[in-house]
Amino acid sequence: MSLFRTIKKNAKQKVIESSKKDDSLTKDPLTGIFSEDLQKINKTFEKSSDVVIREFSIGSEEKVKAAIIYTDGLADTTSIQTFILDSLMVEAKQMDNTKENLHSRKILQWVKASLLTVGSVAEISDFDSLFTNILSGNTVIFIDGMKVAIGASTGRWEERAISEPASETVVRGPRESFSENIRKNTALIRRKIKDSNLLCEQKEIGRITKTCVAVMYINGIVNEKVVEEVHTRLDRIDIDGILESGNIEELIQDETFTPFPTIYNTERPDVIAAGLLEGRVAILIDGTPFVLIVPSLFIQNFQVPEDYYQRADISTFLRMLRIVCFLISLLGPSFYIAATTYHQEMLPTPLLVSLAAQREGVPFPAFVEALIMEITFEILREAGIRMPRAVGQTVSIVGALVLGQAAVEAGIVSASMVIVVSITAISNFVFPAYNMAISIRMLRFGMMMLAASFGLYGITIGLLALLLHLNSLRSFGIPYMAPFSPFIKDDIKDTIFRFPLKFLGTRPRLISQKNSKRNHTPATSKPEPRE
Repeated sequence: MSLFRTIKKNAKQKVIESSKKDDSLTKDPLTGIFSEDLQKINKTFEKSSDVVIREFSIGSEEKVKAAIIYTDGLADTTSIQTFILDSLMVEAKQMDNTKENLHSRKILQWVKASLLTVGSVAEISDFDSLFTNILSGNTVIFIDGMKVAIGASTGRWEERAISEPASETVVRGPRESFSENIRKNTALIRRKIKDSNLLCEQKEIGRITKTCVAVMYINGIVNEKVVEEVHTRLDRIDIDGILESGNIEELIQDETFTPFPTIYNTERPDVIAAGLLEGRVAILIDGTPFVLIVPSLFIQNFQVPEDYYQRADISTFLRMLRIVCFLISLLGPSFYIAATTYHQEMLPTPLLVSLAAQREGVPFPAFVEALIMEITFEILREAGIRMPRAVGQTVSIVGALVLGQAAVEAGIVSASMVIVVSITAISNFVFPAYNMAISIRMLRFGMMMLAASFGLYGITIGLLALLLHLNSLRSFGIPYMAPFSPFIKDDIKDTIFRFPLKFLGTRPRLISQKNSKRNHTPATSKPEPRE
């Protein structure tokens, strides 16, 4: 054992030393010697044909060597030609070409202040920042004798236009969704919240991908402890690459081994804006249209933005419908198995006789029958998603109808089981949150096994275990089942029921613990009648 531990320790030490060595190579400062710095850049990108290095001279009499480096396809070549090359190669001839000015820091300040007409510029002092700027679409400007380079914002690449959300459609409400460009996404949020207290803090995550991640919140409303916890968990991430918000979600969630999502994700700007106004924190990741929002509560998965765009009575009815569909999706097959296997006395006699007649030729018990149908439907659903869009939906619907009818005629399953599984599957589509729908689909099989083993007693045990698990969950320190557990009377107004907006005067208490008042309209105010 001691030999194994020694080998493991030495291997770990080698990995750490190798990592430090790699970091030291890229974090070397610029030397200021034009030929040496440019040679290192050429060596780094010698097999990258899309990285362009253009050398030229500044000045007319005492000429100074200079170069620009950018990535073709990520940088806007028109902006580079108009706002950088023309300025440096043509307008620079008008400067005071004395040797003192050209070979001192004055030329760097003069280029930044007077020549470059791009949106933003920044000084770069090490190779790590230099490579990041080049591969992010910026243009890096080198000047001989300067230990600092200039990074000019010239990034521009093809991107998807703002379109209607694909996974969160509404009948009434905004029809815009986030795109893969993080800067466009932050602009969509600022378009809805025009307040200087809306802060956007940005960082890079991923040793290789260097993915841009932004944390947005409203100062004065948000709980500072939640913001601090978000930054702590993000800074703790040390991984090669972040390609989608799901990577961040998995790395910062409170509980790993739980089927329930403790971080909410959406592609709708209005949902993020509403969450920020409640005191939540949004996490935006470059390269994905899905934005994370924390803390997330259980009841949040049954709410849609459209609930706040129509009358309170309609919204309340639809929310209650979603709760009923949640119970059907979770317990529908389980109750059928328990009733037909252990508790026949609970069924009316005509219904019991009808079910017995249908199951007369079925060779399998109710649990196996339900398991066959559920697995078949899951296969059809997954096939419909993965197949080409033109035929996927048709194949899944036709496949379900044909297979269901053929299974009944062949005597493999009963007609009543087909009805139960179909209603269960349709109820699962009612959930607004796709992550929650997947969780219920997995838990359904566990409840079916408990019902087949112990009947209604098994279902009761499963529900109690599920309730205990839900009450043990936290989302960035906030109880997952709030405001039911702990019970908060004022926050119940916007859970299963949705009170009229004039009665929703306060923010969720556990999420925003200061500046809790958000609606200043008197609850008893009525419009004055016309004379």
